[in-house]
Amino acid sequence: MTTAATPDALMWITHRPDIVFTEGEGSWLRDRAGKRYLDFVQGWAVNSLGHCPPQIRDALATQSAKLISVSPAFYNEPAMQLAQRLAALSTLEKVFFTSTGAEANEGAIKLARKWGRIHRAGAFEIITFDNSFHGRTLATMSASGKPGWDTLFAPQVPGFPKARLNDIASVETLITANTVAVMLEPVQGEAGVIPATHEFMRALRELTGAGGLLLIVDEVQSGMGRCGALFAHQLSGIRPDIMTLGKGLGGGVPLGALLAREEVCCFEAGDQGGTYNGNPLMTAVGLAVLDTIAAPAFLAHIDARAAQLADGLKALAERHGLVGERGEGLLRALILPGDVGAEIVSRARELEPEGLLLNAPRANLLRFMPALTVNEAEIGQMLGMLDEVLGQVGRS
Repeated sequence: MTTAATPDALMWITHRPDIVFTEGEGSWLRDRAGKRYLDFVQGWAVNSLGHCPPQIRDALATQSAKLISVSPAFYNEPAMQLAQRLAALSTLEKVFFTSTGAEANEGAIKLARKWGRIHRAGAFEIITFDNSFHGRTLATMSASGKPGWDTLFAPQVPGFPKARLNDIASVETLITANTVAVMLEPVQGEAGVIPATHEFMRALRELTGAGGLLLIVDEVQSGMGRCGALFAHQLSGIRPDIMTLGKGLGGGVPLGALLAREEVCCFEAGDQGGTYNGNPLMTAVGLAVLDTIAAPAFLAHIDARAAQLADGLKALAERHGLVGERGEGLLRALILPGDVGAEIVSRARELEPEGLLLNAPRANLLRFMPALTVNEAEIGQMLGMLDEVLGQVGRS
């Protein structure tokens, strides 16, 4: 008889509930005890097509029977196909594949600094924003504006002055001869789903263009259809110089991408690389995911479900006296009147007979990142379950 695995050998990095998931399909997970959970976290917006979608299963099975890895020193067919497709859809001509979004952002920082050395007399500073989140490497943590990260693994990497989102004057005052770029998330997910306004995005594009600076958009969480357009910056009608992708691009497998205008690409041989980057197994999956999401009917589905979710959250806010909701597409937040986010997450998970998985990146709000394939009934069920939990918290 096989003994069930325990978490004892796993390095402790965070508090986790005493649940072990064993299966998933679409918007649902199942644990060892057989209990089902409606998942509106989806690996923090990673599972763009839900759990175990047939597109990814088929791509993995087909490609793993052909070729899994040949190293980035050689070309492979899926990587070239996915790069061509991304370049055409983004209008950014060149693509470098990574294994994670943080790695893509690290690559964007390297590319901008190399470009600054060549074209702006060694300029290296990249203006980023308060409360932003760009990853967990030392450089991307330094670029992030998450409170406390400036001392967590000090000394941090210098060169990332912080502006205020949606305040163009705060960006202007930070520009010096050392500035090479501005980097932002079109929607600050970890900060509590705070969108950059379309007016601010356009003003930022105008400001950086006029000053000969690069504009870098971090679309790791907001991209791949999450916000209703294939890439969230497209909602503002702008073209960045550099874009990064991750999370939803792989749909659950480790895949990210750094995209750039051809004129910006200045890496020389040996400047950039990565053992697994662009391997055929992961890029075959990325191609299957992209082909699914980029279809006009799929993006229309996202718009319809986003409207349903937004309307439902507004109705809950009115019914329970909450602050309100905000977001873009299927990346949304419900703002609470107090620091009860963790309690709501816990109570939702413990609902019977089926649980609900939610996320509270800030103590006073909930973040919703359902699968882009979520259906009308599942959103309705989630809203009903959340209504029940909000009632419990209100009575306690």
